[in-house]
Order: sequence, then C-alpha cells, then structure tokens
Amino acid sequence: MEPYYNYIKALHLIFVITWFAGLFYIPRLFVYQIEAFHKPSPEKEILGKQLKLMAKRLWYIITWPSAILAIIFALLLLHLRPFLLELSWMQVKLGFVVLLIIYHLKTHIYFKQLQVDDVRKTSNFMRLWNEGATFILFAVIFLVLVKSAINWIFGVIGILVLGILLMLGFKVYKRIRDKNPEA
Repeated sequence: MEPYYNYIKALHLIFVITWFAGLFYIPRLFVYQIEAFHKPSPEKEILGKQLKLMAKRLWYIITWPSAILAIIFALLLLHLRPFLLELSWMQVKLGFVVLLIIYHLKTHIYFKQLQVDDVRKTSNFMRLWNEGATFILFAVIFLVLVKSAINWIFGVIGILVLGILLMLGFKVYKRIRDKNPEA
C-alpha cells in the first residue's frame, strides 16, 4: 500500500474538502428553512418542501459520504505511517477531528429536527453555528502546515482573533439586516 500513499492522501484531502463544503452549506440551508417556517401559507409550505429536499440531498449524498470516506482514508494513512500518532501536532489535530465529528453529529440532530418541522433554534443561532466548521478548519490547516508547538499557540491565538472578528462581522451584518430586511 505504501506506493499508493500519495493517492490515498489525495483522496483523503478531496473528501475532507467536500465534507467541509457540506458542513459550510447545510447550516445556511437551516437558516432558510427556519425563516421559511415563519412565513405565511402557501409560501411556508412551498419553500419548506424545497429546502428540505435540498438539505436531504446535500446531507445524504455529499456530506455524510464525504465524512465517512475522509475518515476511512485518514485511517489508511495512519496505518501506513503509524509514527505520525506519536507527534504532538498530530495528536492535537486528531483532537480537532474529534470536535469536527461531534459538530457533524450535532448538525445531524438539527437536520433531523428541521426535516420534521421541529424548529428549536433561531436563524441567528444557525448563522453562528455555521462558523463552527470554519474554526475547526483553520485549526487543522495551521496544525498540519506549521507543526510546531510555539507556532501552534500563535495559531490558536489567531483562531480566537478570527472568532472575535467573525462575531463582530455577524453583529454588523445583523444591524444592517435589521435596518434593511432584503439584505
């Protein structure tokens, strides 16, 4: 299998990218579903039906298969290079991967609720939830590329700064949207 290491790594990266694409888009569909749920009939039913179908296709055709394949290829890579598990940056990265899996599973709970019109969260909550995958992606990319404990600390500080900037951006956008609902 060693001669195929780079092919396996390429497939792992491709499925990580498509997994994140699904995780980035599904909360956006949740925002639209929640907002459609509060619209008057028949708009509520028409939009709700279409958005549920879009979410179902995205979740089951792209996001779940990508997650499973990304994990399978990651396990193959670790099987071929088990010494990577001894490296501190890899251990931290795998911690973030566990967080990503938890994020994915929690997103699945939200998906299942919205598929049956069980609206428990606000559209603003889902806008914030949408940033969870962004934080994990930044952390993993920095860890993989930098691989140094000191630089990793700066990376974590950078992620916190990114979080603060995203929250500020969210507040500014919310003010703009409250003044102009069409934005």
